Order: sequence, then structure tokens, then C-alpha cells
Amino acid sequence: MSEAKWYVVHTYSGYENKVKANIEKTIENRKLQDQILEVSVPMQNVVEVKNGAKKQVQKKMFPAYVLINMIMNDDTWYVVRNTRGVTGFVGPGSKPVPLTEEEMLSMGLREEKMEGGFEVGDSVVVTSGVWENTTGIITEVNNQRQFVTINIDMFGRETPVEIGFLDIKKV
Repeated sequence: MSEAKWYVVHTYSGYENKVKANIEKTIENRKLQDQILEVSVPMQNVVEVKNGAKKQVQKKMFPAYVLINMIMNDDTWYVVRNTRGVTGFVGPGSKPVPLTEEEMLSMGLREEKMEGGFEVGDSVVVTSGVWENTTGIITEVNNQRQFVTINIDMFGRETPVEIGFLDIKKV
């Protein structure tokens, strides 16, 4: 059996979430969970200024596009292509082209995984951000999210703070 890859599907503008919901419903009805693994409408947080007030809102990264992680075959192609609101796959003619790993990284949809080499109990110093030059002891390591939780001394008490791997170094 072939490997699942990410494909880009073009939709009518404003139909991205409807297309996602319809595809997910069809996956469930036709029991295609092992062939269509994920349907995604990538979002990003954006700060908007309205009436002088800053407000954080979520906007679609790629309006009129939906990303689908699936194993391409006649059944999955048919299901996606014939979903209401879908105008077609991105690719030449009727041949869908999967995204490469480099494209996924450049679009910010995949992050290069980095092992921090950090362990609970390590003493670290924060190298950037609000807590710059603050030292702390690691209480938790999350390699998947690339974050550590450290205890820092704030107002005379230990306070847990989450810091990214790139913002700390071992002491």
C-alpha cells in the first residue's frame, strides 16, 4: 500500500470549512479513515486594529485552499473531487501533485524537529524574550512541542514558565 501524502485542494472562496466538514463526514460514512488521514484549513493568529483597539483574530493562511493528508487512489480522489465546494486538486491537468517536505516546511506547516538535549533538573539561562538572562531549573521537557517548563524566582516564589528550546541554553 502506498504512503499518505499532503495534497492541496482548491475550493470556492469562503467554503473551506464547509468542504472540510463535508469531506470528514464522507470519510466517516464510507469508512475511509485509513486512507484520508487528515483534512486541514491552516489558520494563523493576526492582530487587527479596529476602532483603535488591538484584537487578535484567526485568519486562514491560504484562503480558498484545503490541505488533505491522504493515500491517493481512485476512491479517495473521487470522494474529494466530488465534494460540494471543491473545484479541483492543485496540479497539472487532473493529476494531483503532493506537497514536498520542503514545501511543507517553507509554508510553516511542518517544523523541523529538534532534540533539545534538555533533561528535567538541568539548570538553564534564558537567552531571549521577556525572561532574558533569567536562570531556572527545568521541571518538564516537551520534545514534540520543543518547549521546556522552568521554575524561575518571581517576587520571592517559584513560578513555572514555558520557554522554547531556541530561547535557552544550559548553564
